[in-house]
Amino acid sequence: MCDRKAENTPRNNQPERRAASGSKGWLCFRKLMLLLVLLLILVLPAPAVTKNLTCGRLPMLMERFLANHYAMKNMTGEIMTHAVEQMIRSLDPSKILLYESDLEKLKPDLQKVFISMQSGDCTSLQLVYDMIVLRARENEAIVKKILGPDYRLDETVELNINVDKRPYVKTAAEKRELLSKVVQFQIENALLAGVDLTEAKKQQIHRYELQTMRVVERNPEKLITGIAEAFALALDPHTSYLSPENYENLMIQMQLSLEGIGAVLSSDNGFTVIEELIAGGGAERTGLLKPKDKIIAVAQAGEKPVDVIDMDLQDIIKMIRGKKGTQVTLTILRQAEQTQRFDAVITRDKIDIKEQEAKLSYETRRVDGKQYNFGVIDLPSFYGDEKGNKSSYEDVKNLLAQARQQHVDGIVLDLSRNGGGLLTEAVRLAGLFLGKGEIVATKDSGGQVTILANGSTGTESDMRRVMTFPAEDPRALYTGPLVVLTSRLSASASEILAGAFKDYHRAVIVGADHTFGKGSVQVLTPLPGDLGAMKVTTALYFLPGGKSTQKTGVEADVELPIWFSLEDIGEKAMYYPLPAQSITPFLGAPENALPRWKPLEKPLLAELATRSKARVAQNTKFAEIIKSNKEAAGKKGIIRLVDLRKEMKKESGDKKKETPTELKKKARDQYAPFVNEGVNVLLDMVTMKPAPSS
Repeated sequence: MCDRKAENTPRNNQPERRAASGSKGWLCFRKLMLLLVLLLILVLPAPAVTKNLTCGRLPMLMERFLANHYAMKNMTGEIMTHAVEQMIRSLDPSKILLYESDLEKLKPDLQKVFISMQSGDCTSLQLVYDMIVLRARENEAIVKKILGPDYRLDETVELNINVDKRPYVKTAAEKRELLSKVVQFQIENALLAGVDLTEAKKQQIHRYELQTMRVVERNPEKLITGIAEAFALALDPHTSYLSPENYENLMIQMQLSLEGIGAVLSSDNGFTVIEELIAGGGAERTGLLKPKDKIIAVAQAGEKPVDVIDMDLQDIIKMIRGKKGTQVTLTILRQAEQTQRFDAVITRDKIDIKEQEAKLSYETRRVDGKQYNFGVIDLPSFYGDEKGNKSSYEDVKNLLAQARQQHVDGIVLDLSRNGGGLLTEAVRLAGLFLGKGEIVATKDSGGQVTILANGSTGTESDMRRVMTFPAEDPRALYTGPLVVLTSRLSASASEILAGAFKDYHRAVIVGADHTFGKGSVQVLTPLPGDLGAMKVTTALYFLPGGKSTQKTGVEADVELPIWFSLEDIGEKAMYYPLPAQSITPFLGAPENALPRWKPLEKPLLAELATRSKARVAQNTKFAEIIKSNKEAAGKKGIIRLVDLRKEMKKESGDKKKETPTELKKKARDQYAPFVNEGVNVLLDMVTMKPAPSS
């Protein structure tokens, strides 16, 4: 969702998408400012590390974060508690290092750090450092004993990979049992990749030796950067401190064309997780990968896979990067109705920009002898460039003109995979369906509200500014029936557009229970003295009805089953999200209270939802999705080694080489039931007889 930028005007607080320079200058990076949490895989040189953050500079850094943040203005006990929790997560992301009793010692020590660092004193970090070094050496010794001459495989082992639901160990015996399960899983991963048992054991011993070395190298001075990162994330999920290395990486990315596998990654409790697939990227073109897939190993062409569980995200990024045309193999772990482990071979390449563009297709339905023709506009992102060479608004405008020429009976606007983009594009695109009217507002910490609108609307006041865009030519407006398809992946600018349509009663929102729920604005600011940069939440977005999309997202009028088990996707699932807020509504009356389109009424929406629910209950594809999600949820993060082996054997027996066309069709087929039902809802809209007037 690209929504934040290092300028503070709403025009440039674009839902985190910025143009990259070069031949593909219009293409921006999705979620570009979430570098510490979500990182695109690009062909980048490894930059030299500049100055480390020192304890003496922490007070200045903290003051800047608090001074610029939308809501958090003072160091409170709650912020300190959150910061301590974040620091512990960074020290032991998989909960295999520390004992429960260690937390009782670490929490007071870390609280001392967050208190004393305000005066530039970080001496308590030595105690923290000593603790994690002691435990890392202990883990190494335990693993070497586990993998001794008497080691035997145990396929009955079960491992809970949902770290948030797994408690810290209490005793040495519990730690040995947990490490035994983790090692079994890692050994099994190597065996399934073709490594023999002897070599797999050597790899695991070396792995834990390297982990100890990395912990030892993370001396108290380097832990200061971790303190800064933990403090920033304690304010809200999208505020972060970028070290000099990470900031330099970001600046390089903004100057390069988008090249690589086309995926947004995050580090989650020791696993590298695919957060988003970029339309037109190599990862999406495989037709194999989905959001929330876990990458557990990486292999270069012709080489053996390297286990990347618990490895630093930056190191994994460097392994996945490579020259255009080369291949990288990702070993994926997925929990669906069955635990799946499979390899995805990806060719590194530039993003196919044609895949990013809005596309129009047609669907027909026949009822009572009459044929209906519907247009489906797939919009993967709100793209555009400053020179106007490429614009999602212009493209959709042209597609709507084509649809009108085909005399369509309705339009489905598919935002189900749209993670955001340029806010200005979303605002102008809304005008194609609404005409004049206010679309979105931002409110900063000082209470200043800035409204973005199409055409002249109302007057400004001391606390309300209005930024207007040209009113749409009435001849270009689409005024017919409209369905907007959403999912929990629909974020930022997508939520703004869907929310505006909902507030104006312009469209039926069809999809998951709610959209992502990211309703905040971030600003990226370089720090003095080569300290890197800070990204701070400075404002919230608000819909015309006065509500923010923050945390709650936009609720569907017609709810469909969640697409491939995305329960843990959304602002609510993140740590310390800001609460939802509201302001005085600024809902204007489009076209001077005489809309050219028919506003949707609640009884109609209720009837559409009832009809859809009945269809979904009878649909075999939706039944499979519901069954898969229930079984995945029932596993509660548990993976069984015996299941992995069975699944691998089944795959090996059924496996056949799929062509790029077949893979592309497989990717499209995942979305087909949802698009199909969106068209069915549209058919109901145009064929239902109006309710009798009372």
